[in-house]
Amino acid sequence: MNIWQDIKLQYRIGGMVNQIIYWNIGVFLITIPFFYQFRQGAFEFPDTLALSSNLNQLPFYPWTVLSYGFLHSGFLHLFFNMVLLNFAGRLFLTYFTQKQFLGMYLLSLVFSGISFAVIYSLMGGVNTIVGASGAILATLVAVTTYQPLMRVHLLLIGSVKLWHITGVLLLLDVLQFSLGNSGGHIAHLSGALFGFLYCKLLQSGTDLSLIVTKISTFFVNLGNPKAKAPFSRVHKNAAPNRPTMQRSGVVLKDKKQQQIDEILDKISRSGYDSLTQEEKEFLFRSGNE
Repeated sequence: MNIWQDIKLQYRIGGMVNQIIYWNIGVFLITIPFFYQFRQGAFEFPDTLALSSNLNQLPFYPWTVLSYGFLHSGFLHLFFNMVLLNFAGRLFLTYFTQKQFLGMYLLSLVFSGISFAVIYSLMGGVNTIVGASGAILATLVAVTTYQPLMRVHLLLIGSVKLWHITGVLLLLDVLQFSLGNSGGHIAHLSGALFGFLYCKLLQSGTDLSLIVTKISTFFVNLGNPKAKAPFSRVHKNAAPNRPTMQRSGVVLKDKKQQQIDEILDKISRSGYDSLTQEEKEFLFRSGNE
């Protein structure tokens, strides 16, 4: 199995956090030849992709409330965002589902982006932002709201409470607000606010991530309308050996799923590198079926 196959396997079995990290890295690599100005040593993203605070542009480029979150201004910007996303996302999935993570992540991008555009325009400025920091802080604040006293072990620091980490990051945003990148800090703090509200609503029984599920289902159904049957249904007697075949299929599926679960448990205990070549190939084949 080559490196590319390993990457595809990690993408398939790594969960939603891994997939979003891969998407961010992939978009970053694709944008380098198109938007990186090598003479200036910086990216220059058009208003059709980055999010502008010019509210007059937003109706013409509504997708920018999402696209800006998958763009980054440089390698360090991407690196630190992905490290924090991996940290916050893993903690979030300890208590919530993959769908809830994806829904909250996308909705927080929209919320923090629109908040930036509105607030920055009211401040009389025109600027653009890129980066996933608003959604990442939303993820961190959401899980902190749910479990503020969770103890987290940090390298060189030791065991600290989760709310201490979140509090320091938010305090840095507030203190740096007047020093520059005020638009970015608006998006960060707006994302944090959304994460807090999302968790509180979820605890009260309102799952905002269902909005994303309903929207995606609508577009899927729109692209694949159900064909109406031209003939009336005709009753057919089932073949006498069909129950046996169904039972046999269930047994095979359960056996295969059990093997997959055992391999995934091994990954969680010892990491992906602990798998044998046969186990890696089995997982890869299963993911392609």
